[in-house]
Parts: sequence; C-alpha cells; structure tokens
Amino acid sequence: MALRIHGIVVAMEAKLETILRREIPGCRSLLSAERLSGGASQETYRLTIALDGDGEHLLAMRRAPGGQPSAATSYNPGLAAEALLMQSARAVGVPEPEVHYVLRDSDGLGEGFIMSWLEGEALGARIVRSPELAAVRPKLAYECGQILARIHAIDLAATGLDGQLKTMTPESYVHNTWDRYKGFRTPHPMIDYTAQWLLQNLPNDVEMALVHNDFRNGNLMISPNGVAAVLDWEVAHIGDPMRDLGWICTNSWRFGSDLPVGGFGTYDDLFAGYESISGQAVDGERVKFWEVFGSFWWAIGCLSMAEHYRTGPDNTVERPAIGRRSSECQVDCVNLLIPGPVSLVQADAGAGDEMPRIDELLTSVRDFLRGDVMDATTARTNFMARVAGNSLDIVLRDQALGPEHRHLEYERLQALLGIKESLEALRWRLTNGLRAGDIPLDHPGLAEHLRQSVVNQIAIDQPKYSGFKTAIQ
Repeated sequence: MALRIHGIVVAMEAKLETILRREIPGCRSLLSAERLSGGASQETYRLTIALDGDGEHLLAMRRAPGGQPSAATSYNPGLAAEALLMQSARAVGVPEPEVHYVLRDSDGLGEGFIMSWLEGEALGARIVRSPELAAVRPKLAYECGQILARIHAIDLAATGLDGQLKTMTPESYVHNTWDRYKGFRTPHPMIDYTAQWLLQNLPNDVEMALVHNDFRNGNLMISPNGVAAVLDWEVAHIGDPMRDLGWICTNSWRFGSDLPVGGFGTYDDLFAGYESISGQAVDGERVKFWEVFGSFWWAIGCLSMAEHYRTGPDNTVERPAIGRRSSECQVDCVNLLIPGPVSLVQADAGAGDEMPRIDELLTSVRDFLRGDVMDATTARTNFMARVAGNSLDIVLRDQALGPEHRHLEYERLQALLGIKESLEALRWRLTNGLRAGDIPLDHPGLAEHLRQSVVNQIAIDQPKYSGFKTAIQ
C-alpha cells in the first residue's frame, strides 16, 4: 500500500534518495521531501538530506506537475533548458542557486532538476510589507534593473541557449498569446480589445535578447541584503528585453502597493539600474506597452490554469481559483486603456426563507476550511484550505451581485449590437467582432460597456484587488 508523506508517494522518495546518494557527495539518505505551496505551474520541493559528518542539509527540487514528461513549447522550453538558463545567468553574476543535477528519463521521476537551497523571502506580499525587509526595499528596483541588464546581455550562442529557446517578435508574441486564449472557447471581450490595441501599438526596431519572461515580485528571493535569487525561468525566450521591465511593473505583482515596480520601487530607479549596466537609455513608452501586454498575458495565463483543471494532470483546487483572477488583469487593462466612471451593481437584499439558505451552507463550509482545517494543517494543505475558502467567497458574492450584473451586461450588449439574443450569444458576437476587426476600438459605447462589465466582474471575483479600487476612484 502506498503511503503519502507531504503528498509524495513513498516509492518516489526511494527513487529520489537513490539519485541523491549517487549525485550529491557525502549524502547518506533522504530525510524528508516536502512539496511547497508556491509554484502554480511546476512543483517545488524542499529536500532534507543527511550528509556524512555534517548533519542535515537542505536542497530543492523543481519538477513538472505530477512527474509527467512535458514537451517544450513556445511558452515553456522545458526544465532541462530552465536549468541551463539558471547556470548561464549565475555565470554572469545573476544571483542563482547552484544546479546540482538534471533528472534523466531513467530516474523515473519525470522532468526536473535538483539545486541548492537558498534562504530568503519569495512571497510577494511579504516582500512588499515585511518589516525585516524595510531597509532593503528602496534599493530593490535599482538592483532589479541591474540584474535584468545582465540577463539581457547573456551570449545566447556561447551558452547554447539559442538552440534551446524560441524566438518571438512582439507581434508574434501577441498573436501567439491571443491564439492560445481563443483555443479556450470562452468569450472575454476585454481580452480581445486589448489584443487589438497591442497590435496597433507594436514597438519598432527591437534588438532581440534573452528574455526571462517571468521576472517579477514573487519570482525573486529577497534577503535583507537584496536579491538572493532569480527564480522560475520556465517561460524564457528570445525577444524584446523590455518585456521584462514591463512585466515587473504589471499591477498583478505590486501586491496592493502604489509603487509600480514590484510594489517596492519606482520606474526611475528601475530604469537607472538598467542603464547603469547596459549603457542604453530605457524608452518608457515601450515599457508601458509591455506593462499592458503583461496584464493581457496574465489574463490569459489565469484562464489557462482553469483549462488545466479541466484537462489535468494537476486538477487541484488552486487551478480554478487562479482562473478567476483573469478579471484582475482585465481590470488593469481597463485602467490603462479605457479609464472612466463606473456604476457598481448593488447586492440583492432578498435572502430567501429556506432553512438553511444556500449562502448559509456555503458560509459554514468556508468557515470550516478557514478555521478547523487551517488550524489543523500546515504547508500545502493549509494553503489549499485558504484557496478553497476564497473560492467559496467568490460563489457567495456571485449569488449577491451576479444576477443583476449579468442583466445589465445583457441590456448594454443589446443596445451596443442592436440584436436580441441570449447573453452568451451576444458576448460571442462582440468577441468575434473585435477579433475580426469589424468592431473598431473607438466604436460608440464599446469602452463604457467593457469598463462596466469588467469592473463589476472583479467586484465579484476579488473586490480587494488594487485595480478594482483604482477603477472606482
């Protein structure tokens, strides 16, 4: 019978121990392997090993979900390439953990690699708010600019990365991302509006370079001395390096702070740090293009998490919860492209006379998860209980606000399109019209409809999100 320790089958631990004893000098045994809560698209484990004469030692393992093999795509070059990226970056002074071993097919653990364990804070909200990091926070934007300049200067041919990574121009990147969303068969007109805006505002004369593509607060390990490690290279490619500067400024990664660079710094400091190493002036408008793209890209990335829940292999409670975060990114696009006044839907006061009511059933389960379950658990199970409670909050808000929100959306769509069909059919008409270019971005009433629809949806999905507060100011 297979017992599970922190979500890992004992048989897997035996294979892992064989590898560690073979590849790590002095390793006697694997003491524990704990899956961490972070990492929505890859698995990360903390490994504790026993060394000869040196007590316990920590390592980390990064692995494909479920240990399944994953083919390299334009969005994911594979974990072997990710290991090479980290090694190449470390060689030019980028703070990175040492990669000790890249898993092989014969190991029977799937795709992944084992690296040194580094201490530091990687949770974005804590990096923005932790008193222990107060002294270093004002220096981080400048340091991030310097690190990005070093990454962008890596010699692709000398490292062999040119043969491992895909090349994407800004135009192809927009199209590839947009096409991925279209494959989900779900109408989100604000995403299509943003795609058309991006295609009409593409940067010119781009000098292609290595792009980390997920350089942001939440993928950086921070210590009181500064950046301890750059993490998660899984979507690196060759493209416009300003993508990285725009991404770290995207509102999703500010964690409620007003400071635009990761929630801890200013544009000026980021640009100054970059220029101090690269010797090249940063074009702020080009960075803004990639900031808009960042919200567009992550809006679709969130939907892909919901798609992964439906198709596997990792159909955990976290996946659909992240899927609902798409509206956060869409409201950021609204704020960047079509800001303006918004009327919020009011909650339905009619609670009904059932005993118990649906909202009472949902509330009781949510409170159980946040109380009893979280009090009795740690690590990933504790994290998942919190996520599950948040999902139930969304359902409760949808009960109160959703019917009226969708009714008003339906009325606006009928007026905008001049057609009486179902709400779903009208959403598709608007979506397809934007995709085909038949409905221009300046179509009368379009911006107001999108603004009202997206802002009222985020009121259901996440009313504490900073972009919602910006939209209703």
